Amino acid sequence: MTTPLLEELAPAGPRRPRPIARRSAALGLLALAVFALVGPLVLADPAAQDLGRYLESPSLAEPLGRDDYGRSVLARLAHATRLSLVLAALCVATALVLGTAAGIASAWLGGWVDAALRAVSEAFVAIPALLVVLLVSALASGGSLWALYLGLALAQWVEYFRVVRARASLVLGSPAVEAAGLLRLGPVHIIRQHLWPDLRPLLTTLASLGMVTSILAMSTLGFVKVGLQPPRAELGLMITDAFPFYDVAPWMVIAPIGVLFLLTVCFLGLRTSKDA
Repeated sequence: MTTPLLEELAPAGPRRPRPIARRSAALGLLALAVFALVGPLVLADPAAQDLGRYLESPSLAEPLGRDDYGRSVLARLAHATRLSLVLAALCVATALVLGTAAGIASAWLGGWVDAALRAVSEAFVAIPALLVVLLVSALASGGSLWALYLGLALAQWVEYFRVVRARASLVLGSPAVEAAGLLRLGPVHIIRQHLWPDLRPLLTTLASLGMVTSILAMSTLGFVKVGLQPPRAELGLMITDAFPFYDVAPWMVIAPIGVLFLLTVCFLGLRTSKDA
């Protein structure tokens, strides 16, 4: 995490709110979430093949047509969107908890604990995030969902650790926290009344960026076919599989790219005006 990004994430005084942008992003994300949750329940089986409907054009019954195996593109898109949202949320939640806990422990305890955690974080910073995911995936069976989850979580926790450690060090050294220590109010009071209010906006921004990072990383690995494997419905795989038919069935490529674009815009737009 570079210094300019830390300065960007740090509170820098009040700014004008942007309620319209946030509401639009929230509505867009809500619509995508409903599509991802309800779509797989009411649409056709995404793996069901009907070669007689090879590259069928869009219609009222199939708004996005059929792919080269006669599978419903809309059904596969719904399953792929659900997979991206759920897996990204799990990765971000895991990275947030681990990184925040490690950052607070490092700033609070100092000494050898701080030195050890900083050394581990620097090792992760030196390795590209996608390489971490690939290394973890290589140790597991090809296309393992759990290996992808573990790799993405390990690649992201260091961002939370570095930001939380830097901010927590400032808060824990403030006169208010020193006074709370003299009054023996305890660590729970310090975390609830001093640390959490200061860290919450930073973690919200990092979580929004983390969702975008996870979704794009999954799609990138799927696009080059080193992540999840067919016949699983995944946005990157859908783009790759549709490329040979972009001239006769462009909707097959446009649909997953459009979902990726909307997910990215909505999550970035959800950032509060204080942290944007």
